[in-house]
Amino acid sequence: MKAKSSTIASRAPMARPNSTTKKGVPVERGSTLFLRGVVYVIGLLVLGVCALALPAGIVSDETDLYRPILLSLYIPAVPFFVALFQTLKLLGYVDENKAFSDLSVAALKNIRNCAVAIAGLFTVGMPYIYYAAENDDAPGVILVGLVIIFASVLVAVIAAVLQRLLQSAIEIKKENDLTV
Repeated sequence: MKAKSSTIASRAPMARPNSTTKKGVPVERGSTLFLRGVVYVIGLLVLGVCALALPAGIVSDETDLYRPILLSLYIPAVPFFVALFQTLKLLGYVDENKAFSDLSVAALKNIRNCAVAIAGLFTVGMPYIYYAAENDDAPGVILVGLVIIFASVLVAVIAAVLQRLLQSAIEIKKENDLTV
């Protein structure tokens, strides 16, 4: 009998060295590793566009009407990278078991504000985008602008909903911690 119980005990999963435990529940750092990788890939792609593709398009002779649009694409890149950084911070809070904290709420609020800023900047630029697309007979340019606005508003709404849900969960957790 004793040998059987030691065999069963030896098969029990052990916490990995890179995981932390909170109340006996292991949290794997790898659970956010994929999301971090996606954020880094997106960031590198946009950085590549900003560093290589936009300058090539700006100096090209074929982009007369689109040159102001290409130049102004650097402006929404700033809140975009801020939102990516806040996303990495949020994933770090999840890894550190601080997901239900005011820090996470603040990160979601910053992501929401960045998404609203991007949508606002593209909305302000849409009249010129429309003008350039009409003169060049390229309606696809308008569609690209609208897709970016729609995606930014969608991210803002999702971040706002998550922020409110997280804030409510934090309040419930504080109430439960006070209850004996």
